[in-house]
Amino acid sequence: MTVSDQERLQSMDFEAMSADEIAAAKREIRRLTLPLDLRRTRRTRPDPNGPITDLRRTIHNSLRHGGEIFEIARERRTTRPPPLVVLCDISGSMSRYAQVLLHFLHAVTNQRDRVHSFLFGTRLSNVTRQLKARDPEVAFQMVAHAVPDWSGGTRIGEALATFNQLWARRVLGQGAIVLLITDGLDRDGAHGLADNMDRLHRSCRRLIWLNPLLRWTGFEPKSQGIKAMLPHVDEFRPVHNLESLRGLIDLLSRPTPSSRTKP
Repeated sequence: MTVSDQERLQSMDFEAMSADEIAAAKREIRRLTLPLDLRRTRRTRPDPNGPITDLRRTIHNSLRHGGEIFEIARERRTTRPPPLVVLCDISGSMSRYAQVLLHFLHAVTNQRDRVHSFLFGTRLSNVTRQLKARDPEVAFQMVAHAVPDWSGGTRIGEALATFNQLWARRVLGQGAIVLLITDGLDRDGAHGLADNMDRLHRSCRRLIWLNPLLRWTGFEPKSQGIKAMLPHVDEFRPVHNLESLRGLIDLLSRPTPSSRTKP
């Protein structure tokens, strides 16, 4: 591709792309990296210059010298990225975006540990294991067999309720970041959506809502679903082209704000 073609590809809406352009976008997505900010854990590792005194190891080492302490053992806390949990809408209105974003989820899943991916339309499906397959085509075939409701209706509130009941405690520990990818168009008229969004928001460190409808300059939150969800997110961002994905990566690469309080 020429430089101008590459630039045009970055800003082109996924929904407006041809088959060749979608293929090129998928190749670009596979080259993206997602460096999440590192957070200190409770675990420690030996480090002669560490700030923490390791009394147990110091005493243990002294036994080799008849109880004489010749050196103070030291350690420091280890760091690792927080868990990343993705909830992606695959209903009819989201299907084209979801097909492209699955390549992003596959790339992220194979770049780092503690990534948990869920797809939802009328029901919630955990596809974390399927996306761990190294070959993307094998992964997507496994996802297709595991997900029964691709391009159907949307029950966002019901899907979030299922996640909160069955999965939240398992995957939302240690400062987890949640990416919620949906246009917010709920066929149940936002029934139970506000309560389940509130519970999800309280359970994670950071809740980021990615909505392709934000590509429109004059976007207004008019639907009941969007109005119910907006008060419970930390970030509300577009996700419709490669530029928006790069913006998301930039956002997630910054340190997580620590000022958010949960009532």
